[in-house]
Amino acid sequence: MLKRLKIKFIAVIMSIVTILFVVIFGLVLHFTKQNIERESEQMMRTMAFRPPASGPMHKPDNNKDNRQNNIRLPFFTVTVYESGEIKASGGDYFDLTDEEMLQKLVNAVNERKEETGILPDYDLRYMKDHNRRIKTIVFADISSEKAMIRGLIRNMAIIGIVGYVIFFLISLILAKWVTKPVDKTWNEQKQFIADASHELKTPLTVIMTNAEMMNDKSYSESDRLGFTKNILSTSQRMRGLVESLLELARLDNNRTLIKLSDVDLSKIINDSILPFEPLFYENNMELSADIDNDINVEGDKDKLRQVINILLDNALKYSDPADKVTVKLKRHSSECIMSVSGLGTPLTKEERVDIFKRFYRVDQARNDGQSYGLGLSIADSIIKEHNGKIWAESENGYNTFFVSLPL
Repeated sequence: MLKRLKIKFIAVIMSIVTILFVVIFGLVLHFTKQNIERESEQMMRTMAFRPPASGPMHKPDNNKDNRQNNIRLPFFTVTVYESGEIKASGGDYFDLTDEEMLQKLVNAVNERKEETGILPDYDLRYMKDHNRRIKTIVFADISSEKAMIRGLIRNMAIIGIVGYVIFFLISLILAKWVTKPVDKTWNEQKQFIADASHELKTPLTVIMTNAEMMNDKSYSESDRLGFTKNILSTSQRMRGLVESLLELARLDNNRTLIKLSDVDLSKIINDSILPFEPLFYENNMELSADIDNDINVEGDKDKLRQVINILLDNALKYSDPADKVTVKLKRHSSECIMSVSGLGTPLTKEERVDIFKRFYRVDQARNDGQSYGLGLSIADSIIKEHNGKIWAESENGYNTFFVSLPL
């Protein structure tokens, strides 16, 4: 899939480059041709209004004429008198002694209605002048124009090929850079599916094994009752896993309904701590709180309570009973910061990042089978929905989870 995505991205980039090259080179070629034609016609117009030659086969001083008129293209002038006599004047660039050829040129021009045009068979541009009793036709050679245009096209082709190669290499780099987040998400999704399958495989195996043993007539009623209880407890655990997976899926797709309102975060935390106090007491652990009053945030009351429960449950499972767990909520300018801190196995720098990944568990030995490593991932998704941040720090043996929310 990623390979096809990269190919499509490169194809789009190269298509855009192709369109840009065609438009830019087309405009350059168009305006260059227009400019050359305009200069040629301006020169020819200047020649058309020069005084006519005073005698047959008159040859003016062309060097002087060229200097005076700033003429840059080879040209010659044909004057047709009322008597039908044809006179030609111009430089040594053309053979003006071939009267038959001159007559063909005049006839070719007379067949055309346009005052200015091109005779492609002779590579000449012409311009008629009927402002006097005599008829004057100025001819200019366009072979140099064609050579210039061909050279321009050749240079643009070289530039286009080099540009194509450069943009292709750039598009390869960009495709790799752009698809990097997609690649990461894709790998995480595959890992998530693999982990979820692994987590579901164990309870399903337990259920199937107990169901098979229930069908075995050699077991007593009390044994079968135990098998039933195992199936029920394992099914409940699996239901919790499935619900957590669905919760993550909804959060990922922004389909979870977040009911934003002005909530008293101080009260939510205090209310959430109350049901955990007996649990901490049963595990010979102490739970203390340092909560600033009247701290309000905009958020979903139920979702924020879920985050607090996740952090307290995490502290209950992994904190050292020899020390107390402390919950704090403090106001800091435009934000409030909640923290849950407890003594435990220090988290490394990598673990402080990985701990929010799905199915990640630091202490596998202390896993009671009720945790699937999804709680902190759910908490991370909820806090992001509230435009907040959640992170972990470890110092002096204390692991602290922080939650920052805008006031």
